Amino acid sequence: MKVIDGNNMILGRVASNVAKMLLNGEEVAIVNAEKLVISGDLPYLVEKYRKRRTMKDKASPQHSPKWPRRPDLFVRRIVRGMLPWDNARGRRAYERLATHVGVPKALEAADRTALPGASAEKLNTKYHSVELLCSRLGYVRG
Repeated sequence: MKVIDGNNMILGRVASNVAKMLLNGEEVAIVNAEKLVISGDLPYLVEKYRKRRTMKDKASPQHSPKWPRRPDLFVRRIVRGMLPWDNARGRRAYERLATHVGVPKALEAADRTALPGASAEKLNTKYHSVELLCSRLGYVRG
């Protein structure tokens, strides 16, 4: 199992690399998912994801897309968007993904890797943590 540390890493770059790993048959765990960063102006990002959360299908609202507020599930949903969800291969790959807020005791001893080229230090624009975005969407850490 590959363990990826999300501390100060770009969400999109991590998600695309993780999706490739999952499709290649690897099991992947993302720790510190709340510390991944997403670039952009915070009010714009909040509005964008708030709209996604409220989108409903008139014919069958229960089958509408679900967008969670919890940071680990939010990251998991972003990775899901990069997998071929409409076929069995993508769904099997998604089952091999685990995301965690913080570092669980079972993974403390595991070697955590940082993906090359995904560090937030290379960004020349505003960026915010997934935890901050989720808290603005209504997530309260309990």
